[in-house]
Amino acid sequence: MLIDTAEYQKENLCSIVVDYIKERILCGIYKEGDHILETEVAKTLGISRAPVREGIKELQNEGIVTVIPRKGTYITKFTLEDIKEVFDIRLLLENNILEILINQNKLTEEDFLTLENIVNSMIHVVNGPEDVEKKAVIINMKDMEFHRFIWKKSGSSRRVEILEGIFFQLRMAMLYDTNETGNLLVTATDHYEIIKHLRSKDLERCKKALREHIISYKDGRF
Repeated sequence: MLIDTAEYQKENLCSIVVDYIKERILCGIYKEGDHILETEVAKTLGISRAPVREGIKELQNEGIVTVIPRKGTYITKFTLEDIKEVFDIRLLLENNILEILINQNKLTEEDFLTLENIVNSMIHVVNGPEDVEKKAVIINMKDMEFHRFIWKKSGSSRRVEILEGIFFQLRMAMLYDTNETGNLLVTATDHYEIIKHLRSKDLERCKKALREHIISYKDGRF
């Protein structure tokens, strides 16, 4: 079956729109509740409004934007309950992953060094000259780099698939968390405890460290 070139180009432009809007969200240019104008996005990217509409539909399906009839498209506002739900799903699956990593001895010393290097780079960012908002974006990215590494090391493809499916929502929720708490150093150094207990194969303490890292919002920080 021959590939429809026009359809391929349309899908490719749609992906560009999705990536563009997501990047602006993570960089803090688009904030929750902001109005996204199709004409503005189309003009900036130098494309027609058709792929912009398709991209917005995809983002709506992912829960990243909300489309209000006769009003327009807005960056989704995450309620406290939304954030709790996303983090609870993550905690459940990541606890399973910790069990696999420890019980099946999946991590090598080289893996631990890789994880430590990621955390060290987070500390470097915290102590750097950038403003707090930019630091929060970078810490967010490195935080997810750390956790995606251990997800994939588990070899649990189905769990990883589910976690990757909510990956962007996790990043949005985590960005909200770090922006609200302002304690980027704690966000970074939390990971040392996780590494410590992974290395010593202390599953219960490792789960406790993960839980305290992920669900800090339940301690009233919001």
